[in-house]
Amino acid sequence: MERTDSAKIIKLSGMKFLVIFLVLSVMIIGIGEFFPFPNWAMALEVLVMILSLFIFGSIRYRLDKNALTYGAALVISATFWTIWWPTSFLRQSMRVSGAGRLWDFIKSHFISFRGLDAMIHADTMLFILGLTLFVSVITQTRLLETMSFAILKKNRGKLALTVALIAALVAVSSGILDGVSMIGLMIRTIVVILLLAKTRDDTLIYIVMISTIVTTVCGMWLAYGEPPNLIMKANLYPHLDNVFFLRYCLPVALGSYLIVAWNIRRKLGKRKILIEKLDFIESRVADVRFLQAMRHGKVLVDLEFLKEHEKSLGHYFHPLLKDIHQGMSLGEAIVRAGVPQEKRKEMLGIFISEEIAETLDNYFSSEIEGDGPGSQKFAKRLKIFFTEIKKRRIRTQRIGILSFIPFIGFLIWHAVQHNFPLFPASFAAFVVAFIGISLIPKMRRLALVEARREFAEYLFLIPLFFCITLLQKTGFFGQITQFLSWALKTIGASQLAIAQFGGATVLSAMLDNNVVADFAGRALQGIEVKFIHLFAMAQIAGYAVGGCWTHIGSAQSVLAYSFIRKEINKHFTPFQWIKSMTPVIIEIVILVTLIVYFEGWLMSHLLR
Repeated sequence: MERTDSAKIIKLSGMKFLVIFLVLSVMIIGIGEFFPFPNWAMALEVLVMILSLFIFGSIRYRLDKNALTYGAALVISATFWTIWWPTSFLRQSMRVSGAGRLWDFIKSHFISFRGLDAMIHADTMLFILGLTLFVSVITQTRLLETMSFAILKKNRGKLALTVALIAALVAVSSGILDGVSMIGLMIRTIVVILLLAKTRDDTLIYIVMISTIVTTVCGMWLAYGEPPNLIMKANLYPHLDNVFFLRYCLPVALGSYLIVAWNIRRKLGKRKILIEKLDFIESRVADVRFLQAMRHGKVLVDLEFLKEHEKSLGHYFHPLLKDIHQGMSLGEAIVRAGVPQEKRKEMLGIFISEEIAETLDNYFSSEIEGDGPGSQKFAKRLKIFFTEIKKRRIRTQRIGILSFIPFIGFLIWHAVQHNFPLFPASFAAFVVAFIGISLIPKMRRLALVEARREFAEYLFLIPLFFCITLLQKTGFFGQITQFLSWALKTIGASQLAIAQFGGATVLSAMLDNNVVADFAGRALQGIEVKFIHLFAMAQIAGYAVGGCWTHIGSAQSVLAYSFIRKEINKHFTPFQWIKSMTPVIIEIVILVTLIVYFEGWLMSHLLR
């Protein structure tokens, strides 16, 4: 048992829980030989597993979600075995044809791609794997930073307009690429811009939180960016295709973006960044981060860098932290704070490059002393150095842009011929993009490490999908479909869609929205075709909105909450998250309600 005193969190041993689950599964099989389990027992186990993900991800005692879901899958599989095996067709056929039928069953369900896709959404999981690799490589080319600062300069430093346009860029990208990767990149880019504008911490936190809406709700206009959308699409194909997302989900995404843009404008007002007063490093964020990844194999914003060196800075740390929050660059801050020169050069060497650490220190010292000719001389040396870095960055960006050609091409192929798998699109894009950074060892390693770390967050879905598939085999979702059919006749299509939207929102606020998407999609499989689009749109909007409402509703919320706690305010609480997000969530809920009622009215008139 590992204790983390700073956060007062106790981490439970995943290995011990796996052993306990293994023993339980053996006991269940033994008991099932004499006392068969009812179907509802398995449904109860799945419910307990899903609730446990919420409980052990929120309370003081934490359990790794992979250990929880893989262990729970052992127990649920054992229960399913006791229910299914005694009367299964496989058992009967083995009695007639021998053990060869078992091998045929294994090949059909657990070795073939089609079987694995039916069991655990293999095509979707592989697509997510390729996408995390692809986006991680694209991230290293610093495309978003390049475009963001180009937008800032084009807008002459207008903060609200710049942040709103960056949000639009990220929203569009999140519909195609991985929303989790996009939010990580968006947060780090926007934080730099907001700090340049000397933005207060409460405003900084608010914009970071709003980023979750940008990458979930505003990114729901297409299926490929969000794993829950892919899951819903896989469960309800051929009823859900790209035309469905553009026709039904795009209006919600666009309306939600306008709400986000309004709130950004309200929060940031008419603040401006004086572009002409930015120092050499502040105006070259893309090049600096590219250089960091190339030389050091990691990329840090000023806040993260300071937190890493808190101990070595000693009493200089808190004054530096205050200066950074007030919009001062790292180089200027360490000179103004009186940090010894050798320590300054060491920090600048780590933060950017040892090769130009002394030149950087001389540049910032000259700037602060008001030595114009001196600072210009050192700026000229820095410009020569960064010219080569910029050329290399642009080369990788061009290759990164080219990688979208096979990505989009394979997506079109999949859309035209659905039997063609989805995952080759993301892997082909990754291979092409990887060429651009393949000769930069530390950057290459950084991209692969970040992709591995992100995909590890999705591994818990494999046993969860498997358990939900087993639950479907028991007829559980058929009963839910019957209930929905009854509710449809009783309260009407629009009211039922609103209820589904509300239910998905609340559930996704407490549980992972990937889980909600899989449950919701399977429950709609038996619904009349004419109602599927309306109900699917309501549920997709629900798990997207609910995923932003709390700090654990989606992977994006978890990442944003972690960033706030680590880099801005370590005392920030889940209650503060909910309190700050609720007004925006209510605005989006009103929007979705109006859209659902309009679509219901339109559908009823078209069906007459």
